[in-house]
Amino acid sequence: MPNQPVVPVLVGPEYEDLEVWYPKLRLEEAGFSAPLIGNGESQYRGKHGYPCTVDGHVRDLEASTLAGIVCPGGWAPDKLRRDPAVLDLVRGVFNHGGVVASICHGPWILISAGIVRGVRMTGSLGIRDDLINAGAHWVDDAAVVDGRIVTARVPKDLPAFMQRMLEVLTPL
Repeated sequence: MPNQPVVPVLVGPEYEDLEVWYPKLRLEEAGFSAPLIGNGESQYRGKHGYPCTVDGHVRDLEASTLAGIVCPGGWAPDKLRRDPAVLDLVRGVFNHGGVVASICHGPWILISAGIVRGVRMTGSLGIRDDLINAGAHWVDDAAVVDGRIVTARVPKDLPAFMQRMLEVLTPL
């Protein structure tokens, strides 16, 4: 499908395996292109050892052309949020009207991109204080939607996360 809307999935070292692959496959099943994008290496291994080959680099994407972006958890978000190109892409997707979806520790990237103040969000309990300190309104729920930001807590919440994400993406 040449005109598929594009929703890249960010990957980095020690990504949370399920939080990358489940959204990628669900997005593709729903008719979206979901390339895996990183910020340097051509391949990464997940926390549980599953490898992924990167389809592209964050610097090669134009935020205005993307329907959304997925920021999975694991340990990768702590490394990815240190890269200005990653933050510019996530902020750009949000500023151009795209959906920004994040799960578990992934909201660290949204915090560093400066797009969480005043937003109802969830994430791993381990980053609850980080979200609150960044001005987000913490909600302990499986999946939370606030405008074009969709968040979820942990891998067991992936079905709710993807249902909510696809509901927000479908009108685009």
